Amino acid sequence: MPTNPSLDPASVSPNTPGAPRRATARFMLSHPLHLISLGFGSGLAPFAPGTFGTLLGWASFAAFSHYLTVIEWGVLIAVGFFAGIVICGFTAKKLGTDDPSPVVWDEIVAMWLVLLLVSPVSFSGQLGAFLVFRFFDALKPPPIRYFDRKLKGGFGIMFDDLVAAFFTLLVIALWRMWA
Repeated sequence: MPTNPSLDPASVSPNTPGAPRRATARFMLSHPLHLISLGFGSGLAPFAPGTFGTLLGWASFAAFSHYLTVIEWGVLIAVGFFAGIVICGFTAKKLGTDDPSPVVWDEIVAMWLVLLLVSPVSFSGQLGAFLVFRFFDALKPPPIRYFDRKLKGGFGIMFDDLVAAFFTLLVIALWRMWA
């Protein structure tokens, strides 16, 4: 915790020019794009919002997988990725930071991609995919860290999770090959 309250972004008035804003329920409900980018509230979790966003991605995949075909999922993921560039970029700009942790639409779409490409798989396989994805997304080993630092705006927010999804799928493919 900062010793100087003026350094704490949560204590900065939202009217201070250039100061980062704090994502709140009121902020989320102020615009439909914020509702989506903040994962319908999952990004407002008081700790590990990316994990809560990924859980929402997993839960929504489980809920809708009985209704959507592989092609429909592919279209939804592609649209979700490209729309996410605009949606996440809009919210990040309003929050005044490059990649705010409450923005979790990127985790949701990436988790959909991972689960689509590993399906059909048991609950334990889905749990494994979730854990591996969270590892890559949270720790951001190279080259994910490179993309996270170099790419800005909505594209940067979405792209580093796409790379984390790729590495998750690579680990799962290697696991399946050796198991």
